[in-house]
Formats: sequence, structure tokens, C-alpha cells
Amino acid sequence: MTKISKVHVSKGLGGYYFDDLHAIKAGVRRDGFCYVGTPLVPGQYKVRQPGESISIMLELDSGELAFGDAVAIQYSGVVGRDPVLLADKFAPHVARYLAPVLEGRELTSLRELGAELEALRAADGAALHTGLRYGASQAVLHALSLVRHRTMAEVAADEYDSVVSPAPIPVLAQSGDDRYDGADKMILKSVPVITQGLFNTVEKIGEKGESLLAYVQWLRDRVLMFGDEGYAPVFHLDVYGMPGRIFDEDVDQIADYFTTLADAASPFPVRFEAPIDSGSRDATMTAMVALREALRARDGGVEICADDWCNTLEDVTAFAEAGAADMIQIKAPDLGSITNSAAAVAACQANGVKAFLGGTCNGTDQSSRVTVNLAMALRADLIYNKPGMGVDEGLMIVVNEMNRVLTLVAARGNAAAA
Repeated sequence: MTKISKVHVSKGLGGYYFDDLHAIKAGVRRDGFCYVGTPLVPGQYKVRQPGESISIMLELDSGELAFGDAVAIQYSGVVGRDPVLLADKFAPHVARYLAPVLEGRELTSLRELGAELEALRAADGAALHTGLRYGASQAVLHALSLVRHRTMAEVAADEYDSVVSPAPIPVLAQSGDDRYDGADKMILKSVPVITQGLFNTVEKIGEKGESLLAYVQWLRDRVLMFGDEGYAPVFHLDVYGMPGRIFDEDVDQIADYFTTLADAASPFPVRFEAPIDSGSRDATMTAMVALREALRARDGGVEICADDWCNTLEDVTAFAEAGAADMIQIKAPDLGSITNSAAAVAACQANGVKAFLGGTCNGTDQSSRVTVNLAMALRADLIYNKPGMGVDEGLMIVVNEMNRVLTLVAARGNAAAA
């Protein structure tokens, strides 16, 4: 049995930035790509500051080297999430807490080692930062794939009694604030689900929703003008709870507004992520249940996706069981070990809810590849292009990794059949 002989750690960059969502929602002034103002979220020294990562490398006694990247999402430290993952602060935790457990440990299974990572506690008795558990579990899956000479998707599928998806998982592309040129890039490359769009202020949506309506109309016309024949994307718009604020959490008004947007998007389907932020998990969940019922009564085919306040495996399970959303974004870095993300996908599937195995624009190339493999193993319904907000780079990483996995798994199947 292969063992982990040494744990190494290096500090790195994330694929995007840490943004202070509280300050942005409060209307802090934008100046070019920067924000001018005082940060409100603990750990932020600027409203927008560079994203960071921590690479956790496992040196195996076989001589091979596996790694995963600890990252935290763009909007860390809000709506119940762990704080900003600063490399200088949290990299020492790898040597202090992770290395003593992993060094000398046999590589048994992802689920077994993932459970051990989840059980680790810091000196103050708290669980390790979700990002650290996320990165370490990526490294474990990568290590298992190396010693078993199989793709990470095949290893994960075996662990969860699944079969790797024989087709690509649909990708949602994110553009950040460059939502016009970004959308054009997505349309040119026939991305299946467009565009996350970063609609996180009243200004971007409009005091009565008029700005988002104009964008949806523009996006529809753009797809019809430049999309290839047969291209019919889903419009997936992340609205960061702003409709709830604009319409005073009146679910009937929000439902009417979403129906208007759906009419403007026709013939393309629409889905809205994080439509309401009621300040807590249970309040947000209750409001979304009511909104979903109101949308069903209007029979407009509009879907809603949970995100904010749906951070942990317990949260995902609660939202899924309550029927609070048609889709749930499983923000992998927020759940800790990727075994929790796998369990969250299963919870969605068990309750007839679509599983969006997301992540963050602030991830890395490695964290993105690992989650692509996990999504294919578990047959998730949607994944992000990541990292970054440039569209092209993240799309290249996730699509190319999917195609590698599809080719290798198909080749093995054809060889076995022969």
C-alpha cells in the first residue's frame, strides 16, 4: 500500500480577487477595476484585493507527487462562510495540523481520508478552514489517481458506486462585470449556460429592475444574431439577493418580475441564482420556498438556484429537502473536503433538485480540474468555467479536462469490449 511520505506547502495566487460583498452592496464607489472605500468584511484590507491560494503537495513513497490547492471564494466571510483565506495566516496550519496526520498515512480511500480531514481540529477546537480541507482532499484524490493509474473521475466514481458521465457536463460561464464582451465570447464558443453576470448591486439591476431587463433583451438578441444554428443556451443570472431588496421581499412582485424577464428571454429558458437574501439560512430558505411556489403558479418555466446561506452539506440538504430551489449551487470550497461536495450532489439528486457543482472564480487550474473530475464521476447537472472571469481561460481548463476524461474512459471501455 502506497504511503504519503511528506507534505509540502507553497503559497500562490487565486484565479481572481477577494471582494467585500458587504461594502459593494452598500454602494462603495468603483474606480476602474478597483473600489474606493473602507472594507467591512473582517480579513479584507481592501474592498477588492488579490485572491490567494495554498498548494498542498503530497510526496508519495512511490516517488510521485500529488497536489491540491486550498482556495476560498471571491465573497468570503459573508452569509455564514469561513473568512478570507490569507496564505500567510493559513499556510502554517498545513504543517501544524495536516502534516502530522497525513505523513506516513496509507492511501486507502477518498472517503476515509476525507472523513479524517473533516474531523481535524485546530488548537482552539474549531474545524480547519474549509479551504484547507478542500485543498487537502483534492491532493488525496490526485494521489489515488496516480497510484491507481486511472483518471480522478474513475477513482471517484468507484468510491461512490457511480459511472463516469459519458457526455460533457453543461458549463455555466461567468464574466464578472464585463458582461457584454463576456457574453459575446460565450456565444461565439456556444457555451451551454450563460452568463453569471455579477448583478450584485441595485444599480446593475435597476431601481425597478429595468437595467437587468434591458440586459436580458440584449442577450437574447445577441444569441439570435451571433449564435450558431441550433445554439439554445440557458440564461443563468446570479442576482445576489438584490430582487429581494428591490421588491421588499414581496415574492409575488419578484415572481412577476422574473416572469417579465422570462418573456424577454424567450425562446431561451431562464434561471435566477440567489434571488433573495433574508439575512439567515432559514429565513432565506423559507422565502425561496414561497417564491418557487409563486413562480410555479405563473407557469412561466422560470427556475431559481440557491447559493447564499447554502454553504455546508447540512445547508444543501436542508434546502433540497425543503424544495427551496430547482437547482443548488454546491460551492465546493465552502463545503471543505470534496467528499462533502459529493454527498451534497447525492442529497440534491435524492430530492429531485439539480446539482450545480460550482466553485469559485478565485480557484486555480488544479482545483478546477479536480472538481471537473468529481462532477463527471457523480453526473452533476452543471459546472462552472473557472478560474477567473475572463471566460476563455476558465472555459479552456474545464472543457479540455472533460474531453480528456471522456476520451480516456471511452478508450478503456472500448479496449475492454475488444
